[in-house]
Amino acid sequence: QVQLQESGPGLVKPSQTLSLTCTVSGGSITTNYYAWSWIRQPPGKGLEWIGYIGYRGSAYYSPSLKSRTSISRDTSKNQFTLQLSSVTPEDTAVYYCARYGERPPQYDYWGQGTQVTVSS
Repeated sequence: QVQLQESGPGLVKPSQTLSLTCTVSGGSITTNYYAWSWIRQPPGKGLEWIGYIGYRGSAYYSPSLKSRTSISRDTSKNQFTLQLSSVTPEDTAVYYCARYGERPPQYDYWGQGTQVTVSS
């Protein structure tokens, strides 16, 4: 059973960098054909895909967030990390990490989500 757990500060000041880590257990982040994603849900809105890092280590980002986003990984710890710079209150959301499988194509495992509030 694959499990994902987000961790990081729940409160970030405007203009600072939001940093979250997803720790994966029960499966390796280097296993073929899986992508490890970050998704968020602002209050009262739908899910928004932020980006992912693939099993080979390449990262891809939402065009709307690309200039402020970086996703990296630490294979020795089986973790992957989101950094979102220059945050504003519009970045307030519940942030999820999730695994995306290609066969079949779907998000099959999710973390429980972590609330991040951007406020001074």
